[in-house]
Amino acid sequence: MAGNVNDGGSGSPETSSPLVRQINGGNWFPQQEAESLRAELVYQRAVHAYVTMLPALNVIGMRDGSEAEFGSGYHVLPIWKDRMDSRTWVPTPNADVIYAMSYLDLKETGPLVVNAPPNVIGMFTDFFQRTITDVGAIGPDRARGGLYLLLPPGYDGHVPGGYYTFTSSTYNVFLFFRTLMGQGDGAPEPAAGVAVAERTRVFPLWTPEKSAKLMEFPNASGRRIDMMYPTDFSFWTKLKEFVDYEPVSAIDPELRGVLASIGIIKGEPFDPPEWLRVQLDRALADAPRMILATSQLGRDDQRNLYYDDRRWQVAWAGGTAEWMQQSYLDVNTRARFFQYAYSSAPAMNIHSTGAGSKYPFTYHDADGEFLRGSGTYKLRLPPEPPAGLFWATTAYNVTDGTMPETDQLLPSTNSYYDIPKNADGSIEIWFGPRRPEEAVPAAFIQTVPGRDFIVALRLYGTGLAFYDQTWRPDDIVRVR
Repeated sequence: MAGNVNDGGSGSPETSSPLVRQINGGNWFPQQEAESLRAELVYQRAVHAYVTMLPALNVIGMRDGSEAEFGSGYHVLPIWKDRMDSRTWVPTPNADVIYAMSYLDLKETGPLVVNAPPNVIGMFTDFFQRTITDVGAIGPDRARGGLYLLLPPGYDGHVPGGYYTFTSSTYNVFLFFRTLMGQGDGAPEPAAGVAVAERTRVFPLWTPEKSAKLMEFPNASGRRIDMMYPTDFSFWTKLKEFVDYEPVSAIDPELRGVLASIGIIKGEPFDPPEWLRVQLDRALADAPRMILATSQLGRDDQRNLYYDDRRWQVAWAGGTAEWMQQSYLDVNTRARFFQYAYSSAPAMNIHSTGAGSKYPFTYHDADGEFLRGSGTYKLRLPPEPPAGLFWATTAYNVTDGTMPETDQLLPSTNSYYDIPKNADGSIEIWFGPRRPEEAVPAAFIQTVPGRDFIVALRLYGTGLAFYDQTWRPDDIVRVR
């Protein structure tokens, strides 16, 4: 009987399990092949880390660029007092409101109080750009202004009453306030929005009033400021600094495992050997291209389209402001958003009437072709856009959402301007490298030849006609 027992030495299909047959006949790999497979896995993990950590690196880039120019501290609130133009490199900036942005460090200061002025359109987010709370009409103050108390992760001290109190999941907090400009003589007047923003006050909860630093409001307009996330190896080193600084609870264990597999572990040195650095550099080159490609090719389910018959898209693809679809986190859509934009809050996405805002965008013309910087295009807005506060439209670079820099500097227009109306009350906005004769300057947005672009349409104080789709923007038409 013993002579009939098969010891498996032949490796025949009858005596080998499926995985033995699949992997090298049940043997270890040659050394070079094993190293190659490990490198490929690390590359894939690095791509995954890039995609999932981009929201943090996005705001880290903004913080570092701002603080390099204006300094740091809870009391420093840069304001783009003459509007933000294309000399500020930041994803999808809005030239049609007054921006005030700062970066708070609750690890350094402990709990912070922010006295928000009335009529702010704003938010606080953690450094994964998860909304802590809206501020303004959709926030708890309901546009009346108020005292917001921001607590650091794990805070167990006394919490006094009288505040809108929220706990951040990261020590770093992004303060993002927008204020409305006034109506000037046929053009917007920034001073009104600046005056509101300069009423902001920030101070540590437990610091005596006499010891709190006086607020500083540097004018950020008209300067070359690079607030973009890194494209070189500093992406990984800045990520490592962030992981070291923030509490363990800020990142879930599985994602920490992904980061650990590429050498980023809280409290341990980050000194990747050459083979690992090669894969990290490879991921830095490929991951942003992959993200852009997913956007270019679109979605099979077409959840990203606002309308059945038009090219306008919604940045959240029918999900929530937290990128949740009904049963999953939409990682591709989130990654693309933070490649070309920043800050996602409920006020930007929920169906609020007369408050909040909507942001339809498109990178296609009516024929489904990409918008090319060398072409001339026309956008017709039907009469009475449903924007109780104002509407605006802006051109952006496809890759990162920065503004195309031309002689115009402000590649946008809005309802503050006196733009001639057609007989039916509609308005026509033109895009192209040169202004057509029939376009008044306020209705023309200049593009860069040889560079594709995106058009965003903003509706602040969105009305019912937008939600029931009785008002729809036309598709952008190429004029040949």
